[in-house]
Amino acid sequence: MLRSFAIQAVIFVVAFQLLSFFRETSMLSTDTSLADYTHSTQNFDFDKVPTLMGETVSLNAQGKTTILYFFAPWCQVCHASIGNLQALYQKNEQIDVVAVALDFSSKNEVVKFTSQHQLTFPIALGNEVIKQNFEISGYPSYYVISEENVIIGKSMGYSSELGLYLRSL
Repeated sequence: MLRSFAIQAVIFVVAFQLLSFFRETSMLSTDTSLADYTHSTQNFDFDKVPTLMGETVSLNAQGKTTILYFFAPWCQVCHASIGNLQALYQKNEQIDVVAVALDFSSKNEVVKFTSQHQLTFPIALGNEVIKQNFEISGYPSYYVISEENVIIGKSMGYSSELGLYLRSL
């Protein structure tokens, strides 16, 4: 009985890892500069993306490891995982977080999502240019950006606080 359970657990982990690998192949490549992707679009400044608070935020790292979290307010997995990102942000001063809302119908929809989860990091109001440049095909999607603006990690789907932290090392 225990052996059968162990075999099933191993098969599940392997299948999950393979699925994650294939989903993430559509994302930007790791070990490449974010500048290679964000400077290719004319008439859009990735250093001045509007936020919910009426300010702007950069999608480039500002001297710290940065997690870019792309979400849609209607995404149930985003609702389940955003708390892990908030906890990581609160516990680690050496990590910046910028959440980018995409595929929303109104600003109020994003406000409701952020209020519900009591988010304290910047929430950027994304658009199709951002979605295309970061090759976002599912939610949530994460990129971990080094201090030098190099993509050092990526993931799509649910991630635990520990998983996010390990990707940011």
